[in-house]
Amino acid sequence: MAGKSVLRVVSRLVLLVVTIGAAAALTGGSAAADPPAGDWGKLRMCESSGRYTVNTGSGYYGAYQFDLATWRSVGGSGYPHQASPAEQDYRALYLYRMRGWQPWECAGMVGLVPDRDARSKRIPTYAESAYIGGGSSAPPSTNTPAWPGKVYVFGDCDPSLRAWQLRMNVYGYDFQGTGCYYAETQRAVLDLQRANGINDSGKLGPKTWRAAWEGVAPRR
Repeated sequence: MAGKSVLRVVSRLVLLVVTIGAAAALTGGSAAADPPAGDWGKLRMCESSGRYTVNTGSGYYGAYQFDLATWRSVGGSGYPHQASPAEQDYRALYLYRMRGWQPWECAGMVGLVPDRDARSKRIPTYAESAYIGGGSSAPPSTNTPAWPGKVYVFGDCDPSLRAWQLRMNVYGYDFQGTGCYYAETQRAVLDLQRANGINDSGKLGPKTWRAAWEGVAPRR
């Protein structure tokens, strides 16, 4: 009798495992662990103002600002900004599964948190990356990246300044995201400060940073 009881317990456990496995297969399994589309939208907006075709001129390309070495490390060919949005989305998910959010400075700036697929080393399929769905247009953004904690003045160069510069392209500017504060950045800073009632000092501090996402569009 005891032997039969053990066999019944084992049989039930096997059935439970099989049932769970089948349910996972039907629902996409661990793919559901990937970051939601909204997180990818925040990342793109911070990195490139959501522009898939952007070429910064500083060695970073496309919506996710890949450099060529990183792009090729996840199987990309050619230049990232010349690839289709779907291809860029796929390579971004591929990189996330290899290294989590670590390659993107903007991920920390907008508060993205890795999940269980981060660094899983599990190569995605194109079907799994289709949900990212950035398309060719920039998604609306109400998520202001955290101010880097530095007041920028003419002549400063800092990678963190790129997010502000690229955001200003929404208002008709043509920044390439160099991260350097020169004449074009100064004009944009002053335009934004005057439109939003901020002291037009030309210094890019926390109020001017936030105004690029939350304030009134500058008058040019």
